[in-house]
Amino acid sequence: MKHQHPNVMCSFPATRESQVTFANYARTPFNTWSFWNMDSVAHTAMLPRGGELPKLVSSIDANLGQRKIKDANGHELTLDRLLEEHDADGFLVLRDNQILYENYFNGFSEHSRHIWFSMTKSLVSVALGVLMESFDIDLKASPGRYIEELRGSGFDRASIQDVLNHASAIAFKENYVDPDSEFLRYYAPALGLAFVPGAQDAQPETADIYGIYDFLEKFIQVDSAQQPGELFEYNSANADVIGWLIARLSGMPLQEFIGKHIWSRLGTYHDAAIVVDRAYMPVATGGMTSTLRDAALFGQLILNRGQANGEQLVPEKWIDEILNLNADDQQRYAKNTLYGNEPWQYYKNMWWILDPAKQEYAAVGIHGQVIYINGSTNTVVAQFSSQPSASQVGSVEFRSKLMAIRAIAG
Repeated sequence: MKHQHPNVMCSFPATRESQVTFANYARTPFNTWSFWNMDSVAHTAMLPRGGELPKLVSSIDANLGQRKIKDANGHELTLDRLLEEHDADGFLVLRDNQILYENYFNGFSEHSRHIWFSMTKSLVSVALGVLMESFDIDLKASPGRYIEELRGSGFDRASIQDVLNHASAIAFKENYVDPDSEFLRYYAPALGLAFVPGAQDAQPETADIYGIYDFLEKFIQVDSAQQPGELFEYNSANADVIGWLIARLSGMPLQEFIGKHIWSRLGTYHDAAIVVDRAYMPVATGGMTSTLRDAALFGQLILNRGQANGEQLVPEKWIDEILNLNADDQQRYAKNTLYGNEPWQYYKNMWWILDPAKQEYAAVGIHGQVIYINGSTNTVVAQFSSQPSASQVGSVEFRSKLMAIRAIAG
């Protein structure tokens, strides 16, 4: 698969008057923030389900919804009320392969698909682990070894492991708020996940940054003040590199690889879909959409160390590597003071880690998406939200629901 549209240079600046967030892009008729209708506002590619239907047992704990939990403001609320007040769309608790709690809000339902946003990164990281069974990929090597278009780019001096850990030391900064940021001027329009006036009128023959791969190759520069591997700095472009790597080495589009090796073998209830960019390449950084139960089943796959339906879909050693942590992992994360007041302790292989001793970690997406895993209590929690603010840092809505998840998981 060759890099698309090599000729390039035009941007679509967002003015302060025209700037809109991802949430505006998916505004529903219910006049609420909602991200469960992305198929109607973005181009997507399907990931078909396969195999027998899941055998999840519904064993609802009638008392769980009325359990009192303190939110981030210190208010004691029932779980039902906390989720409603803090912008949840869906919330499911799975323990010992049994559904203890399942609730839907804002018109979202059991059969509706919801966008994962950056939880997709964790799925793509898992897909890389599957790919490594067939290809001898050196994680210490530059991604430029496998993707020639990235040679000389800002990613060339980083290793694939640095990219997985969001420690690639690139100059591009992720900023969802400033309408003049590079994120909203170039990256988000290319992704097809944010509305910038005029962006959808771009043509590949005249646009410099048309698709994601153009952005990675031609826009990303090195941060000369940093060295790769030293500092965790969350940046969605890293996941796009991994998605491109999977497509390049496997010889199939990312959604086909994930569909063939994971989704169709997972035994989900529904087909999934992934948002594609302006060049119709799947958005590895945040495009996955699925039902809530199917998101929980993916979490169960991780909890079970890559096993589902009697098959080893993902190598155990790749799942175990998430929690194989050392002092360098801790120092790399601790150097980023932005997350100093948040409960995370590490970030590795595109997973957020809370407590390694409890095997407690999560896939996380903007606007409040979570697939939470607690190996010590055999618990998975899947959560979809439509929080009006993209960032999780300092978010009362996000912190409140995460506090509820951890209290329930025990």
